[in-house]
Amino acid sequence: MKDNQQGRVLKPCIAAPSQSETVLGQRRTSLKRIAIAGASLAAMQSHPFSSAWAQNTASWTSKPIRLLVGYPPGGPVDLAARSFGATLEKVIGQSVVIENKGGASGMLAAQTIAQAPSDGSYLFFAASPTISIAPHLQKGNNFDPLTQLVPIAQVVEYANVLMVNKDLPFKTVSDLVAYAKANPDKLSFGSAGVGGSNHLSAELLKKMTQTQMVHVPYRGNAPAMLDVMGGKIAFMFDIVITAKGYHESGKARALAVTSKTRNRALPDIPTMVEAGVPGFDVTGWFALYGPTSLNRDLIAKINQATKLSLSQPALVGRMTELGFEVRHSSADELASLAKNEHGMWAEVIRGLKID
Repeated sequence: MKDNQQGRVLKPCIAAPSQSETVLGQRRTSLKRIAIAGASLAAMQSHPFSSAWAQNTASWTSKPIRLLVGYPPGGPVDLAARSFGATLEKVIGQSVVIENKGGASGMLAAQTIAQAPSDGSYLFFAASPTISIAPHLQKGNNFDPLTQLVPIAQVVEYANVLMVNKDLPFKTVSDLVAYAKANPDKLSFGSAGVGGSNHLSAELLKKMTQTQMVHVPYRGNAPAMLDVMGGKIAFMFDIVITAKGYHESGKARALAVTSKTRNRALPDIPTMVEAGVPGFDVTGWFALYGPTSLNRDLIAKINQATKLSLSQPALVGRMTELGFEVRHSSADELASLAKNEHGMWAEVIRGLKID
């Protein structure tokens, strides 16, 4: 790749790692996250809750509450669910069991919840791509989370971070966009896979700036970021918890966060709007959903228990460590959020060649 303004060749900054090094690095990262999560959960579980607190938020069922997660153990969704579940358990005085049912971008877990009992003993800790993105991509699946699940409460939201190779001349998003406009299809970007939120964030950037850039899908964020650092691809949108480390260590450069407000973990990094892309606002979120058979009173009780759980400083601190912003909502607010994002991603995905 050449910098047209300076006439120099942009070279990779490090050698590309071997496949074994990549796998080992990912495994170490996962084990480290699980160990940190275990320590944080133990601390939260040892925190005494007052009897008045428990009485005001008594469990809505005598059964253990099973919180389904549509992704494997050790990932961001799982870690957030376990942190939330540990606090919710103390709030309601009832056992909360995390069950991982991965597959089809969380749709398998969603379909299980749709058939769950109406007593609130099964709940879905949903990631926003399952609700607003996956239905547009899985053409053979007639399941619609918007109509076949009931929203209960938002739990957290998260942003992605636009990360570029540190040796590229792009100091701002405007620099990157200007280069892309002058050099169609000369910049490549990575993602965790076709149809993922970081893939579609880049597609939205292309759409809003009327630029042409080349997508290179990977199997996960980690190998994609390795190639950003190695100079094989120019940029990607990464999650805050890992992007922060790469940026602060100087291994890659953070240009902007995708949320409408700055992220507390990266307060000096501008938003995409501040960086020159008006209207760019992409945040992912995790939320509680249940079967449509839940009645309004039960939904309200679960929502209140969620709100009380999210007010606990230990849980807020843990979510911040994981790169999430605690964000409680009413059931109606969550329904509106999901519907709006469902429509937005439909527009972005329309016209893309996604098999």
